[in-house]
Amino acid sequence: MFKHILLPTDGSADSEAAIVSCIRFAQATGAAITGLHVMPVMHLFTYEPGVTEAVHAQVRQENERHAKRYLEHMEQMASAAGVKCTTLLLMSDYPFEAIIDAARNASCDLVAMASHGRKGVKAMLLGSETHKVLTHSAIPVLVFPHGSGTATAAEFTS
Repeated sequence: MFKHILLPTDGSADSEAAIVSCIRFAQATGAAITGLHVMPVMHLFTYEPGVTEAVHAQVRQENERHAKRYLEHMEQMASAAGVKCTTLLLMSDYPFEAIIDAARNASCDLVAMASHGRKGVKAMLLGSETHKVLTHSAIPVLVFPHGSGTATAAEFTS
């Protein structure tokens, strides 16, 4: 069975539901979790470099603060369930690549993540990191579908 799960989060409601379900899955199987948040790399261009640097630093600090809050929340939930959890914060222009690399580097044997259920134009414009991970990962991927709520531990053991 799976022993080490990579659990990416973006702080959304779908990710929150996936966290709850994944922690229950890890609890039922005795797996450890590595929580991951991938921050976007900031690319700012302006005629006034001094302004850009100040804004860049402020936005990055705000993004880091939010990311750390998401990851701390995951750690607290896992700890309350008796599941070993470490966290990782990365920056990348390509979150799906960062997710796959993090899973490989941490020797994870499963990636568990939410699907946001985007369709139509939104899916084309925003893309799907979950779909890209599914397409490119050599490691199995467990997808918690958009709007599926949270699974109970009994659902994983039956």
